[in-house]
Amino acid sequence: MIDTLRNVTGSTLPGTPEENDRDLALDFDKGVLIILVIVGHLIQYILYRDEGYWDSPFFKWIYMFHMPLFMAISGYLSCRALLQKSLMQAVGDRAMQLLVPMLFWCALLETAKLAVLPRAPDASGNILQLLNDVAGTYWFIWAALVCFLLVKILSIFNRWSSWILFLSVILVALAPLTFSIFPLIKYTYPFFCLGFSFAQSRDWWTSITRAYKPLLIMSASIAALVCFLAWRKDTYVYNNLALVKDMQSAKDVLLMFFGSAAASAIMSELFQNCWRVGRSNRVVRFIAVEIGQSTLVLYLIQGMAFRLMDSIQYAEPSDLTSKLAVAGILGAAIVLVALMVRRTVRDIPYLSQLILGTSPPRPMSSGAACG
Repeated sequence: MIDTLRNVTGSTLPGTPEENDRDLALDFDKGVLIILVIVGHLIQYILYRDEGYWDSPFFKWIYMFHMPLFMAISGYLSCRALLQKSLMQAVGDRAMQLLVPMLFWCALLETAKLAVLPRAPDASGNILQLLNDVAGTYWFIWAALVCFLLVKILSIFNRWSSWILFLSVILVALAPLTFSIFPLIKYTYPFFCLGFSFAQSRDWWTSITRAYKPLLIMSASIAALVCFLAWRKDTYVYNNLALVKDMQSAKDVLLMFFGSAAASAIMSELFQNCWRVGRSNRVVRFIAVEIGQSTLVLYLIQGMAFRLMDSIQYAEPSDLTSKLAVAGILGAAIVLVALMVRRTVRDIPYLSQLILGTSPPRPMSSGAACG
């Protein structure tokens, strides 16, 4: 993560930065991560229809780092907005970037469900299902918004901000909240703060770690491998709810956070090396320029697709070859639809804000993301 998160400007959440003054290496990271989000869901919904995916080594590895690293990148890219904008402006801009397109795609999801699924006989059942869809389908959007809001409020205490931020990480991670998506917020908040903290003192952290980089990489690799081997069903935040209630749950939660941190660091370094070696390759640049700059709409569309699969009955492929073929077709279709939507509306005022969460591209002056 040290080498990847540097010299980034003009960006906020993955999928919503401006078109100019970008770090394509970071876009490449985001592109690979959103692909892994889709792959993880394909493993869950196509390759496995029972609980077997918890034990899949591919599923396990992806879920060790993909959302924590995404949230760390979000925290890093949010630094300028958090430090340079007023509370009202920062929160308002972030809500426009995230909530407006999320509500648009939620409306499409509910329309599609009404068209193909029978409605619950009571209104309360419909309302509860709607709330579950809005919160559960796009939990990362809500988590990113809550993390942003918490850090923005804490940044008011400028003199003690580092210590207060650290204390907030401990308090949030240990908060006994298990309702709805609160466990997911507890899980990702420390990584958002880590990315934000690194953005504030990027040069200092880089100078400190440069001398010990080989040792740090080796140590993180060993730690990630050990955590991978120890990772089990109850290590996932979806099952342990980031709740410490006894010694075993404390071990599971600690393994979850520590393993995710180690895996995120290693995969970030791997992505950086892949970009450094292959940035002239067409496929690598496609991942960075097209997919990496479309992560928000990709996340929204894939969320709608898999939520619909959660709600309807469909025939399962009979053998592994068929499952892989169906998974490949569905994954490619999600990416294709997202890229077509982005290319169609990105230059149209109001539609780009409504559907993509961004305004049409405009010339920008360059500047530092965060001092």
